[in-house]
Amino acid sequence: MTELRAGRLRCELAPALGGAIAGLWRDDVPVLRSTAAQQLGSARGAACHPLVPFSNRVGQAAVVWQGTQQPLVRHTGDAPHAILGLAWQRPWSVLDADDSSAMLAYEHRSDASWPFAFDCSHTVRLLPQALEMTLAVTNQSPQPAPAGLGWRVLLPRAAGTRLAWHASGRWEFDLDRLPSLSRPTAGYDGDAAALSLAQAYEGWDGEVQIGAAAANLALRSGLTRLVVCNDPDQDCIALAPVSHAPNAVHLYAAGASVGELGLALLQPGESLIAQCRIEVGAP
Repeated sequence: MTELRAGRLRCELAPALGGAIAGLWRDDVPVLRSTAAQQLGSARGAACHPLVPFSNRVGQAAVVWQGTQQPLVRHTGDAPHAILGLAWQRPWSVLDADDSSAMLAYEHRSDASWPFAFDCSHTVRLLPQALEMTLAVTNQSPQPAPAGLGWRVLLPRAAGTRLAWHASGRWEFDLDRLPSLSRPTAGYDGDAAALSLAQAYEGWDGEVQIGAAAANLALRSGLTRLVVCNDPDQDCIALAPVSHAPNAVHLYAAGASVGELGLALLQPGESLIAQCRIEVGAP
């Protein structure tokens, strides 16, 4: 466990659990869905964790690449898809840390879970009023490889929480929770409890305003896609600023363009970098 402090803010990192941020607190009041790092059992329960080398779902847990289908590992035995990338299931190392910042790293070699070698870093910096994150992935394969990244940020489910963001399009999901059709939208502004189960937005302007009893938050990123999950069986709402559309590898194989999907095709040694900032204001 690595603890960072700045002003009234404190966060705990759990490097061994997917490079995750276990929790973020202000004066010991959680402003994200937070768990003490020593009590955290999986990155999926963390306040925030990086999504590498893809985000959201890969349909039927298989990558179709250069005409060959390559199976991936499902996140649970009965789940039909691979989700949230790979790195959240692997231990990361701490390359450097001080009182308010840390750099974590994970190195992947081609295996049955993901056939493309890569390395990545997750830099976390805590300021008196914000949490800043920088995520980078570099293709270490001898061939071009698909890549994407982002973060999964969990908000505590609380009565009266309001969310607002602007976007230009939204993917509709089929019964397998895979994207089927993109429709125009202006975004969302309303009660968090009224959100549907899963939504994926295109043309996101990079900002989410969050009004909650514990704190008013602003999530900001240079990424242009936002995935939102409001599962009524969970005690949290997930916001994921991401670089590509869900199931992008399969949609690309079916003929969609990389620009349309946001999918990166990294050349050997090429990197993809993104940043995210969570600002903590007064309640």
